[in-house]
Amino acid sequence: MPTIGVVDTTFARFNMGKAAIDEIQQNMSAKIIRRTVPGVKDLPVAAKKLIEEEGCEIVMALGMPGSKEQDKICAHEASTGIIQAQLMTNTHIIEVFVHEDEARDENELVFLMDQRSREHALNVVKMLSRPEKMIKEAGTGQRQGFEDVGPARM
Repeated sequence: MPTIGVVDTTFARFNMGKAAIDEIQQNMSAKIIRRTVPGVKDLPVAAKKLIEEEGCEIVMALGMPGSKEQDKICAHEASTGIIQAQLMTNTHIIEVFVHEDEARDENELVFLMDQRSREHALNVVKMLSRPEKMIKEAGTGQRQGFEDVGPARM
């Protein structure tokens, strides 16, 4: 049984970790270890610790950067840290960010946070147990949270 790490933040305005865990549990048997940190800049070290100290085979890092320019800079720094943690551990850390200004209103924001968390959780399931499904989806314009855009046409 694989061990999956899920790390989310208190800054997010929706319980993204709960949605991701629910989706994973509906689709595969796995040991899930969850951690919650204050904000997105805390995600890289929490994910790295889940890999190195808890033996997670893959980690989901979920967060909601705010809409201000400072928040966008913090999100970029967090993303860079997540990439560095992946390279340091040779382990996938699936970054699941929903920027507060991606949605037109609060209802759409909640929808997007739930959908993106769940759809990336399904990506984790596929990566661990059905990698051939990921290969079949290559180049198909998949989008997590919003409608898929489909492949480009010539």
